[in-house]
Amino acid sequence: MTVGTSRPSPTPDAVLCRDAVRTGASAYGLDPDDLPDGLVVADEAGRVVCFNEAAVRITAVPKARALGAALEHALPLEDLKGRRWWALTDPYGGLATRVAQPERNLLLPGGREVLVSARYVRDTPTGPLRRLVVSLRGTEARRRTERSHAELIATVAHELRSPLTSVKGFTATLLAKWERFTDDQKRLMLETVDADAGRISRLIAELLDISRIDSGRLEVRRQIVDLPAAVERHVQAHLAGGQAPDRFALRIRPGLPGLWADPDKVDQVLGNLLENAVRHGEGTVTIEVAPAAADDDEKGTAVTVSDEGPGIPEESMSRVFTRFWRGSKRGGTGLGLYIVKGIVEAHGGTITVGRAPRGGAQFRFTLPVGTPAHLHQ
Repeated sequence: MTVGTSRPSPTPDAVLCRDAVRTGASAYGLDPDDLPDGLVVADEAGRVVCFNEAAVRITAVPKARALGAALEHALPLEDLKGRRWWALTDPYGGLATRVAQPERNLLLPGGREVLVSARYVRDTPTGPLRRLVVSLRGTEARRRTERSHAELIATVAHELRSPLTSVKGFTATLLAKWERFTDDQKRLMLETVDADAGRISRLIAELLDISRIDSGRLEVRRQIVDLPAAVERHVQAHLAGGQAPDRFALRIRPGLPGLWADPDKVDQVLGNLLENAVRHGEGTVTIEVAPAAADDDEKGTAVTVSDEGPGIPEESMSRVFTRFWRGSKRGGTGLGLYIVKGIVEAHGGTITVGRAPRGGAQFRFTLPVGTPAHLHQ
């Protein structure tokens, strides 16, 4: 069998291969090499008649060697116990009622892992196998997901251990030796327990937010939001917490459009960005609220938070909004900016990070007006 790069007219094998992935609309056929996943098709005799470019990439088996070969030789799969997969499943001589094999993790020679699923094509429900269609996917994406989940579990365990140890220690001490402590000592210990319980509650809230963002279930309950007033509340909270009045510079531009957004989630975004600027930055924290044009040319509102600290290294800019990224060693779970990005995008907005005019970090997020449709009538 000759496999070339130019195809002036389809070969019988190519026709079979295209038939296996035809969309169903007579005017549109899909070239197997356009598929992102590996596609292997074997005919009624178990000979490979289709082996697309993605299958070559995933398996490292040359197309010329696979085409025309017996399926078990072109694709010598084994399960995780070392058993030969095609002998085990016996698609051509096994149950005549079987229609598919669910996706599972299998091994190629050399230990290369691949995700494999199969579809059995028959002319009649219990007739002989006319064609076996095999789908292949690499395991890299699944590995990344598994690593991300493992990192999340490790982070949660680490972040929970410290406050829970504190809560357990202080409550056990108070219960065992209540009479030995003065009222001031009891108050101090109870305040510590209360602060640690709050820390646990915030972590749980972050985890719930991440779950909703990842699954696309983050709800946005829109209403009119006074964004300048919200910013001022957060600044006042920092001043009440001991920050100097000259630490903040607030600039409100005229002509702000009415903003429809979820006030609680906007507060969450503002709180996280200001907390980061105060904790990780230096000098004056400048907050600017100004009109801005969204990507779709509708009016929107932009908020820029800048500081005068060391800023974020250029090589880290692309990772700022990923899970577990930390700008410094000053605490935090590294989940806040990931959640901020999810909230802004759930509103249809955008968020960017860059270098402030005086060298610090600069975060800018834009929220479209987002007026409910019934108010346009």
